[in-house]
Amino acid sequence: MSKVKYYYDSETLSYRKIETKRGRKVGVMVLFVAAVVLCSFILVTIMFNTALETPKEKMLKRELAQMQLQYKLLNKKMTQAQAVLANLEERDNNIYRLYFEANPIPEEQRKAGFGGVNRYEALYNYENADLLVSTTRDLEKLQKRLIVHSKSLDEIAKLAEDKEKFLASIPAIQPVNNEDLTRMASGYGFRSDPFTKARKMHWGMDFTAPRGTPVYASGDGVVIRSDNTASGFGKHIRIDHGYGYVSLYAHLSRYNVRKGEKVKRGDLIGFVGSTGRSQAPHLHYEIHKNGDKINPINFYYGNLSPQEFEELLKNAAKQNQSLD
Repeated sequence: MSKVKYYYDSETLSYRKIETKRGRKVGVMVLFVAAVVLCSFILVTIMFNTALETPKEKMLKRELAQMQLQYKLLNKKMTQAQAVLANLEERDNNIYRLYFEANPIPEEQRKAGFGGVNRYEALYNYENADLLVSTTRDLEKLQKRLIVHSKSLDEIAKLAEDKEKFLASIPAIQPVNNEDLTRMASGYGFRSDPFTKARKMHWGMDFTAPRGTPVYASGDGVVIRSDNTASGFGKHIRIDHGYGYVSLYAHLSRYNVRKGEKVKRGDLIGFVGSTGRSQAPHLHYEIHKNGDKINPINFYYGNLSPQEFEELLKNAAKQNQSLD
């Protein structure tokens, strides 16, 4: 039950009941409710702001700012790495692969992107989605280019190994040292036969040297013959160098290797003699390529100076008599 209030009326000298108007009462209530709502909003705002500024939240803000900075630095480093890689790719295509006669890797293959429109969909849920997506995309492209380049270098290394093996196998040195030679008696081409005096094809080069002079393998390979059963060659050695090359050393006095033995360029394989169809101690030397007999004069770049090769070339061209 509401409390009744009275006031003293001095005119009538009596107490009269206070009558409250209905409109005034409603206004007071509305004003009170508005004040309560406003105070509640201010209180909630203060509490919310206070909650965001807790030490933990401040630490997380600092970590987020640091992460954004690190991502920007990472993007800068990736840009620098891409520039270095581009230089390596250019050298790979225009120097290494060109030297080893390998096809260049097309630009679109090196820098091909990744398929899938939703590849980075999960990253778009984060606040810094654009930064995360661009960094991830650049990193993956860089990784793919590195993989392509790494495979290219593996191929180049294999080609270099094969090239090194090929260069070591080609018969590329004179089989008798210059200081041991008496003279270069006869070259490749038509020469006078020492026995019949008729002109016939001489398929190799004759190096005159004293009996017992060392004879060396002109390239890496495997001895496929070391015998005296070939007509006219007497004691002779044949070395298979691979890649279609075979070298032949004839009229030896004795052997220093056997059939099936592996030899390296410069290994001692035998000694000069005059066995078989020979007029005097000398080494008859031939080179075969895929079964064809070719001029050995083009295979002495390994141990002759330009002046020595020029002298050898002049002597080999003389139309003289062979020694076998």
